[in-house]
Amino acid sequence: MKDDPYELLGVSKGATASEIKKAYRKLAVKYHPDKNPDDPSAEDKFKEIGHAYEILSDEDKRAAYDRYGHSAFEAGMGGGGRGGSHDPRDIFSQVFGGAFGGGGGFEDMFGGGGRRGGGGRPRAQKGSDLRYDLDISLEEAANGTEKELEIEKFANCKPCSGSGSKSGSGRSTCSACGGQGAVARQTGIFIQQMTCPQCDGSGSTISDPCTTCDGDGREQKLERVTIKIPAGVNTGNRLRSSGNGDSGQLGGPSGDLYVFLEVREHEIFTRDGDDLECEVPTPFSTCTLGGEIDVPTLSGKASIKVPAGTQGGTLFRLRDRGIPSLQTGRKGDLLVEVRVEVPTKLDSDQKEKLTQFAESIGDENAPLSGSFVEKAKKFFGKS
Repeated sequence: MKDDPYELLGVSKGATASEIKKAYRKLAVKYHPDKNPDDPSAEDKFKEIGHAYEILSDEDKRAAYDRYGHSAFEAGMGGGGRGGSHDPRDIFSQVFGGAFGGGGGFEDMFGGGGRRGGGGRPRAQKGSDLRYDLDISLEEAANGTEKELEIEKFANCKPCSGSGSKSGSGRSTCSACGGQGAVARQTGIFIQQMTCPQCDGSGSTISDPCTTCDGDGREQKLERVTIKIPAGVNTGNRLRSSGNGDSGQLGGPSGDLYVFLEVREHEIFTRDGDDLECEVPTPFSTCTLGGEIDVPTLSGKASIKVPAGTQGGTLFRLRDRGIPSLQTGRKGDLLVEVRVEVPTKLDSDQKEKLTQFAESIGDENAPLSGSFVEKAKKFFGKS
């Protein structure tokens, strides 16, 4: 009993021409003899799916098979054996676009085809982007600044003006690849494509390369680049300096320079978004009696009125003394935390007076201590 062509290709009887062709392409590649040199059965399978495709790809033959089966192709009913007498390899070539690698469709199927549409002309290449990590102070981040950076980069070669050739004649189409930048090597039914060894994939060559840049058209050098840093930046912000990356090749545009910022820790201030925080040591007497203390800000000295009885850890807010917002320009605040400064070197007279003072104030003048003792009473009896 002869095999059903629909079953051989794995399609339904209602399959479209596109579905039939797709199924054949998949199976033909799988069972092609050149891909299975050690499997004799693969060639038989290759022939069978070829005959099946010949029947189902032809509207008249498919209609005849649907009506009469394989008998439609026997002698007296159209002849031609099992659906015709075409060589399965010829069918394969027609489907894949040419005699084993000669057509574009077959090359595309197996990763060939090269670079098309170049017209034999050298292709311009954009230069690489560069990264620069920059540390700045908190003051610079708050006020904005300009920085001159020294960048090691590829720049146009001066002796050859970027042409790559000593005489300035420039590049010519590579004779090995015809300007495509790739050459193909065929192994059996497969096309292996590789970078052209003569031009290294550029598609062009130079007959008299510049001795300074070896024909690259660029040389590595140190260049100075000035960038503006806006007020309000923070660690992790990235600045882009357009066109200050590596120079392009063959007339291509330059890449960009990306500057990544790191704001150094400050000896007085800590930053929280657009706000600043600092701790200010405050004399015990000022916290007790009240008074004024001087506090530092990024824009100079400021004063804070400290009410009598101020406790350690109290926060005072100075409006608009923080960092300007990078988006709106509005400044954050400065939060000042009072740290009570306890005297450490007292003479005997001072100690006596302080003792007398402590005995005179009583528990009513120690509200925090009294509250704490009340809450902790249940723990004091434990050991």
